[in-house]
Amino acid sequence: MSSGMITDIEVISFRMPTSSQGTKWGYGEVAAEHDGVQSITRISTDSGAVGYSTGGVHSYFYGASSAEVESIIKPMLIGQDPWDRELLWNWMAQHRGISEGLLGNIDSALWDLAGRASGVSVAKLLGRARTKVKAYGSTAPNLGGPDVYARLARACKTRGYQAFKVHAYIFMDPRTMTPTPGKPASPREDVEICEAVRDAVGPDMLLMHDPWGVYSYQEAVYVGRELERLGFYFYEHPMDERRTEPYRRLCQELDIPVCSPELTDGMHYSRAEWLLQKASDIGRIDVNFGGITACKKAVDMYESFGVPCEMHVGGHGNAAILGATTEETCEFFERGLLYPGVDYDVPPLYLNTPCDPMDEHGFVHLPDGPGLGFDFNWDYINDNRLSGPEIFVDGPDVGVGTRQALP
Repeated sequence: MSSGMITDIEVISFRMPTSSQGTKWGYGEVAAEHDGVQSITRISTDSGAVGYSTGGVHSYFYGASSAEVESIIKPMLIGQDPWDRELLWNWMAQHRGISEGLLGNIDSALWDLAGRASGVSVAKLLGRARTKVKAYGSTAPNLGGPDVYARLARACKTRGYQAFKVHAYIFMDPRTMTPTPGKPASPREDVEICEAVRDAVGPDMLLMHDPWGVYSYQEAVYVGRELERLGFYFYEHPMDERRTEPYRRLCQELDIPVCSPELTDGMHYSRAEWLLQKASDIGRIDVNFGGITACKKAVDMYESFGVPCEMHVGGHGNAAILGATTEETCEFFERGLLYPGVDYDVPPLYLNTPCDPMDEHGFVHLPDGPGLGFDFNWDYINDNRLSGPEIFVDGPDVGVGTRQALP
């Protein structure tokens, strides 16, 4: 099905309430609710086909800026065939002014456009393998003492989760609960949380721990052995990922599988080096690192070597990858980050439905399209718009036209 040539690329920015704020240490912490900025990238063609991707304060994913789109992306992509995704991906990947996050944002929108033009989900375009994925509840960090994590783990088990991942004390002093730099870490206090969680949910629930790279090698070995004692399923990103040699040694030292790299640049290329170095037992990637195209290349590589690859965080793009892989390669959907007392099943204000509805058995039912399956609340977006065109609904389709932008 023809979708024409690319005629425009726009960024729609709008206000979204958030309770997260950045700190001088480079991570987020809970704050009083305030307005943040969420964005939608929209690619249009002369045939009327459109594609979307999202990013910003609500999600982990990169939100394209109007300046980036105007100065770099539009000169490269306007007039091109949006079905030439591999060609366009290579052009963008080789451009030194395009980050992996921006590449991922644009690539995801191109995949969404192809799915919408075809009337099927991106997972079907990739070759769908499944429609639901086992979820794990992924905690926010620095929630409090072991009892707080234990209660949250029990609540997640009651909700239906089959697995649960701990983010314990990250850039936080556990004695004063005040922010600190990443070092020193708190490995003993982290283990106390992991012990409390295991006691709370019993021996059968799958458990994981992600200290977000704050441990030294010695601390990573100590915590890893404690996690083995507690029967944890995998151990994610324990050390600084800029050094692969400590990871190689750690994988040799421990029996528990090590899952990395979580945040290393280089897309599937760097993951191939980690695999060859035997620096992790489970791979890790998401669409922030080169988009759906790069993620599919990565998971196919891992599958060829018989090595699992877990998708990092949730989102519509990662859901498409999960739909096109088997459980043997990509086992889980990461659902979170979870806070006590917060109903994660309620969709964010700019969506009518969440991308990851979970049943009582702990399975996320993946979006079924068309495209990436976004179900935008255009009324909310238009009412809170900061920049970009106003989108309206025309017949059965969402966001297929524009009105004059408000001043």
